[in-house]
Amino acid sequence: MAIEITADTDPHGLKLFDSNEQRQLSLRTDRPVTPVEVPTDLFCFPVDTSYRIETASIVFDHRYLVNVHAASGQSVAKLTDGTEYVLDDDVQFVGLDGPMKLYCRVDSPGTVEVGLNTIQLTFDEPVEVEIGARSLHKHPAGSITTPDDPASMMRAISAMASAMKTDTPERSWPTLRGHPPLIERGDELDVRTESAPLDTGVSIEVSPQLSQLYSVAPLSFYLSAPLVEGDTPAIHTESTSIPLRDENPFADDVARVLKHVFFLDCLVRTEGVYRYDLYERKQVEPHLPWDLEALYDESLSTRLEAYLEVPYELIEPHVPRWPLTAHVPDEPSAIEVLPFVVNELGIVRPSSGTKHSIDTEVASAATTRTPTALSDTDAHRKREHATLVRSARTTRRPTTDGIDSESTFPVVEPDVTDESIEHAWFGELAPQGASKATIEGYRNQLDRKSRTQHIDILVVCNDARMLDEHDLLDETYGSRELLPFDVTSRFGVSTDELATLLSDGGYDFLHYIGHATDAGLECSDGDLDVRTLESVDLGVFFLNACHSYEQGLALAQRGAFGGVATLGDIINEHAVDSGASLAKLLNLGFPLRGALEIISEWTVLGEQYLIVGDGSTDIAQSDGGAPTIVSVEPTDDPVLSFRTYPAKEFQIGSVTSPNVKTIDEIYLLPMHDVKTSVSVEQLRKYLTWIETPLVVDGQLRWNTELGLPTYLSEV
Repeated sequence: MAIEITADTDPHGLKLFDSNEQRQLSLRTDRPVTPVEVPTDLFCFPVDTSYRIETASIVFDHRYLVNVHAASGQSVAKLTDGTEYVLDDDVQFVGLDGPMKLYCRVDSPGTVEVGLNTIQLTFDEPVEVEIGARSLHKHPAGSITTPDDPASMMRAISAMASAMKTDTPERSWPTLRGHPPLIERGDELDVRTESAPLDTGVSIEVSPQLSQLYSVAPLSFYLSAPLVEGDTPAIHTESTSIPLRDENPFADDVARVLKHVFFLDCLVRTEGVYRYDLYERKQVEPHLPWDLEALYDESLSTRLEAYLEVPYELIEPHVPRWPLTAHVPDEPSAIEVLPFVVNELGIVRPSSGTKHSIDTEVASAATTRTPTALSDTDAHRKREHATLVRSARTTRRPTTDGIDSESTFPVVEPDVTDESIEHAWFGELAPQGASKATIEGYRNQLDRKSRTQHIDILVVCNDARMLDEHDLLDETYGSRELLPFDVTSRFGVSTDELATLLSDGGYDFLHYIGHATDAGLECSDGDLDVRTLESVDLGVFFLNACHSYEQGLALAQRGAFGGVATLGDIINEHAVDSGASLAKLLNLGFPLRGALEIISEWTVLGEQYLIVGDGSTDIAQSDGGAPTIVSVEPTDDPVLSFRTYPAKEFQIGSVTSPNVKTIDEIYLLPMHDVKTSVSVEQLRKYLTWIETPLVVDGQLRWNTELGLPTYLSEV
């Protein structure tokens, strides 16, 4: 069973656990409850499991988006902070968007109250309530084998659209976009999918060049548009043709059309089941040449024609940040990465860039970037390690001109690095300004067995002079009361011990503190080269050591999902700050790509790190919505600026709303630079109850302790 529902006794209530995604959700009741399984067809929405309980109240200790639906499924109310909704005695569904999709089926009078970080359903007397839950886990919908000839590849790419579940504008919801079937190379074309792609009346003409086939794959998937061979790239609808590659490079034009169509689908779908007060609709609708309500009922082909009549420049400022751009080599083997990229609606570009070498040795401790500020509870831990670096050489080697030929490393800088939150490089060499993606990192997640309720973390510290970082981590991992973490710390481990921990430990996350060399990770009796291991049983990793890229790559190729490594030397003092920052972000539910973007922007060593493997992976769920970082202007009239990141349960096309009373609109996710003014008292309340990273006066701060942080006590 994808979701387990069990009774809880302290306090009374239910605990729901999704073993596929290692996500959990708890609710409190006013009395002991005994869940009784009931048919899932009691719900008008798809659910994996459903149970009935008897209670006079249900309380969720997190803030999620709340919708009230009529018996038909039509959304009748969206509830925000501080609102109360009265339920009548008809069948109604109270839906929550959290770490899993949850519905409460109610046919008795009551109220729903939404607080800053709580949701409460209250009834006049004990009543029966059905609880239904659906996992947000997506598994590939079949498999496709294809030879290397372009005609077969075009059919294979076209067949990925079999995972699309509707041709309505609701296809922009991530829950209605299944994971495309896997593709592997073989001697004959063989399509084994659960269903055929929908017939939308749309096709895409492209040349048989692999670079074009790969770049158009996400658009073909989203439009359920089969690929046809031709000399003039174009989108063909039922009544017209729309040329691609006008004045822009082909990949640019395809990316623009994908964003264009997706965004307008998100607006038009507000005339459907979920009639949100969408901020982006308010901004764009007055300038559109057609009526959203009328267009909602039109075919995909007709909508597409209408969408592309709208100048992209009109909507471009409101298009959400794209989560992923994949740089894919035009080689036959690269077709196998497409289902994983398309699953996130990632943009696909050729793996073209500029090759050069970077200096990997620290020439000076000085830096122009403002370092991460330590919280009051951390300040006494900071010590001076100005010359200690995390390589086999424990001090910086003097140089005469700042560059040593022995300390350079070949890299490639992709031609485009500013289009998405993460740029994933699938080509040769290590990238600069991008992550090093591996298909193994994606496949490893499909192969791993169901996970336990506990998040198992291994911290290895192999240098006593780096205990500062371990002590900070000891306060960070597992600091969230409602999530069960098991943290194991090991010091001075040998090569055999580390090999066993990696191969057999089954840890969800490894945080390694120590040194790395060309020969491997430094241990008490030598170096462990991960490349000598046959496999590892590990989820995510952070190798906070100098020159750890090759070892991180080996982990991702041998069983791990993904992680963070380094290309060069890192000064210990700064590595402590960056390591603690990354740990806190991961602990709060940020995926690797979001966490790394933040530390790259706001810490000294951020640009020394890169993701290896799958940048969408995480180690924990976020509480109360999508992972968010908040910039604060602490003036007499404080201004908050919100930036949200996509996560497994909050993929592009989801919606979100900041937990402040001054914002009552819903925004498309990933949301960025949404600003609002609040009163001093509202700021105090927000910072007291919401756990989130903050940027104050250009510095990254932390708000993980209950109460108002001292650095804002004078606001």
